Amino acid sequence: MAFGRKRKVVPFRSAGELDAMAAAGAVVGAALVAVRDAAKPGVSTLELDAVAEAVIRDAGAVPSFLGYHGFTGSICSSINDRVVHGIPNSSDVLAEGDLISIDCGAILDGWHGDSAWTFGVGAVIEADEQLSEATRLSMEAGIAAMLPGNRLTDVSHAIEQGTLAASAVHGRTYGIVDGYGGHGIGREMHMEPFLANEGAPGKGPELVVGSTLAIEPMLTLGTHETRVLDDDWTVVTTDGSRSAHWEHTVAVTEDGPRILTLRP
Repeated sequence: MAFGRKRKVVPFRSAGELDAMAAAGAVVGAALVAVRDAAKPGVSTLELDAVAEAVIRDAGAVPSFLGYHGFTGSICSSINDRVVHGIPNSSDVLAEGDLISIDCGAILDGWHGDSAWTFGVGAVIEADEQLSEATRLSMEAGIAAMLPGNRLTDVSHAIEQGTLAASAVHGRTYGIVDGYGGHGIGREMHMEPFLANEGAPGKGPELVVGSTLAIEPMLTLGTHETRVLDDDWTVVTTDGSRSAHWEHTVAVTEDGPRILTLRP
């Protein structure tokens, strides 16, 4: 009697479960839009955190970041050279020209949504605007690779190629942050597999209909290297260069990629 090797696939959900994840994702999207609307010079990141938490709880959901391994915010608020995991506080007051990344998660009926975007506070310099655009385009390239039959690193490779394409258009080299990336998501916020933001294609588990991943490139205007501040959370670039972070929760479907964290 012969035994075949079991095919490894990225964990998948039923159509109904994807709808439930999309409902959680819609809460996240609404919270992100509310935070962006509130992000003005003179406003603290702690105030932005309160805005997000109110939107999430008013929708009957729970902030997935709050209390996660001791994290004290409902959002991650990362300004300028802070890449990810910035802790909202009253001392971080937004100023004209800041570049801020907001990452947000919510749990609704046991399902997780996770999404992030980067935007300027008031008018920002062209380099910062292009950095955010390049990161968004890299994310969108990864989303486009969420197709049945592709492998995990096909998504990684697409993200990398999106970064290189943006670099060519903008005439500058973007740093792809090392060691951080996307992840599986569903009943838990962070699940296997880890999704790198660069790499060779054709490797890793297979994408099937219903597979879900959080796709989240992080780019900088300089180095790919980072360090963690003394708060044990905030990740910053080692050279002080500015960073951007975009993320969507995405599912593979027979009709193409489905973004589960749409924004109103």
